[in-house]
Amino acid sequence: MLRLWLYPLKLGTAALLLSHVLACGQSVTAGSDDFGARTTPTVVRNVPEYDAINVPLNTNLSAKFSEAMESATVNEATFKLTAGPSGVPVVGVVFYAAGQGVFWPAAHLASGRVYTATVTTGAKSVFGVPLAAPHVWSFTTGNFQAPGVPVNLGTAGNYVVLAKSRISTVPASNITGDLAISPAAASYITGFSLTADPSNVFSTTTQVTGRVYAADYAVPTPANLTAAISDMEIAFTDAAARTPDATELGAGNIGGLTLGAGVYKWSSGLLIPTDLTLSGSATDVWIFQIAQDLLMSTTAKVKLAGGALPKNVFWQVSGAVTLGTGAHLEGIVLTKTAVTLQTGASLKGRVLAQTSITIDASTVTQ
Repeated sequence: MLRLWLYPLKLGTAALLLSHVLACGQSVTAGSDDFGARTTPTVVRNVPEYDAINVPLNTNLSAKFSEAMESATVNEATFKLTAGPSGVPVVGVVFYAAGQGVFWPAAHLASGRVYTATVTTGAKSVFGVPLAAPHVWSFTTGNFQAPGVPVNLGTAGNYVVLAKSRISTVPASNITGDLAISPAAASYITGFSLTADPSNVFSTTTQVTGRVYAADYAVPTPANLTAAISDMEIAFTDAAARTPDATELGAGNIGGLTLGAGVYKWSSGLLIPTDLTLSGSATDVWIFQIAQDLLMSTTAKVKLAGGALPKNVFWQVSGAVTLGTGAHLEGIVLTKTAVTLQTGASLKGRVLAQTSITIDASTVTQ
């Protein structure tokens, strides 16, 4: 195998040598030591571990790869789970994040049962190289559920307000924490009267106690925001994939209730017409999976009790989110579409939207 050591060569000599190699039919691969070489990916760690026992019924599975994978190839067809000796397929959602494939069962696993997980050779690296052989492991469940695990926001958690297409306000709103937009430019942040920092890395405004970032600002802002948007989308998928503890509670109307920690799922929209209380400890986690819109009525409030924290409350909404006039929400909003805070509404947590955010003389506090 021919090696190219370009560093000692002058630019012209290096270019000439590279041209000669290409003319001779040698392949050149960026990022490989031997040009033309492709390493074979492997699974270097799996959770649960091999032959693990007493695994929680609400567990998820993960497979850590030795190198970056093509995310589209890590899916329900290549990451599978079966139950019992007859290999009954288990339905679940698979996604790829942070170098690992994650499998969330659609329902809690059965107690005292052996399950077998398989990552097939259909999973391929970013260079198109498949696993050399299927990666297979088994584990046995116990009869208990583990405490909920917060959704990992990644670098999206650096921002209190993050959107992809537009952020607008009717002054005077009050935002505590950093605000960012990407891939849209700063011109799509309206109503804030931005003042650019001399570095052009960020801007400021009297309505934001923090910094404002946009995709067209100076480096390293564009790359940071691209990563944050990707992390926001991964967090949305993670929250949506969690196995629900309760479904269709209140037929989509949970006003006046007090809810303990858990994962709650609705196949329709969710209405909060009157005050809702979330009661639990500082380590308890709430995830609300909403297939359509989330609507809070005028002056309705979400209240936390018993030490519960906003950072452990996640509102995963596939539709739009609307906080009515004077309404108050606690937690992290992860929405696939838009968020609207009507006049005087407030949110303690974060609002992360895959389209736009509209704020009308409202308060958002990190």
